[in-house]
Amino acid sequence: MHTLTGIRERIDHVYPNLRPAERAAASYVRNHIAQAAELTVGQLADAAHVSQPTVIRFARKLGFGGYRELRYALRHPEAEHRVTFDPLSGFDINPWDSPDEVPAKAMVGISAVIDELRRALDITAFRKTCAALRTTSLIDVYAVENSLVPATDLFTKLSYLGLPCRLNTDAYLQHIGAGHLPQDAVAVAISHSGTSADTVAALRLAKSAGAKTIAVTNTPSSPLAATADITLLTGTNEHTIHGNAIFSRVADVALVDMLYMGVLLSDYGRFSTALDESGRMIRDRAVSL
Repeated sequence: MHTLTGIRERIDHVYPNLRPAERAAASYVRNHIAQAAELTVGQLADAAHVSQPTVIRFARKLGFGGYRELRYALRHPEAEHRVTFDPLSGFDINPWDSPDEVPAKAMVGISAVIDELRRALDITAFRKTCAALRTTSLIDVYAVENSLVPATDLFTKLSYLGLPCRLNTDAYLQHIGAGHLPQDAVAVAISHSGTSADTVAALRLAKSAGAKTIAVTNTPSSPLAATADITLLTGTNEHTIHGNAIFSRVADVALVDMLYMGVLLSDYGRFSTALDESGRMIRDRAVSL
């Protein structure tokens, strides 16, 4: 059964992981449960000073299928109306959890992220990205913090293919490099939220320089996606624990592998030869057994 206390507990549980606008909706509902129960989605959005899509996203993050289910629960707190509350596809950290449970729970979360990537990825955008990477004079890659993991992987794989690629780990140098790109360059920016200020700024500088811009993000409505000529979506939902998108790199790295294979297949003779040459260059770096 849902109770008003249960609704408040749900809100308290997800609140740290909500976006600012979603927090406004959450605060209004938590503090005005009786009033919220009588409001339509539009009326609640107006009362909380947020958009209707924000209210719907908030309801879904509480574990409901949409605002209608949330409103029903608010209006009928004692009704038998069970909804599975699973904000991270079976993975969440609680103080009472055993470390032995973590691997199995993490695998469920990882599987969910990969499945989302499969559904979200636009094949046309993927094909355009492979073509752009294959034909450019320079590929510049931008990312900060956790997104540096897939960014470094992309830089490594494209370098092995013999493509001219650059990655500065310093955000200032990313901005300087972006501002000096030639017009036939390609800039790739990776940000799970699509709101990382340094990454968005770098991509905007690259676009101003005339480069083709590509965004890798989980958020289609983000500033990063709005800046890009091509957007590669890695998912559709938030997957965070205490504000940290712990599984975002899984989808990003999987997408990097896809791009690697896509570019390789776009001109197999050229790039398989480049891989052989790259292998010869580092053959003496392996330790003899």
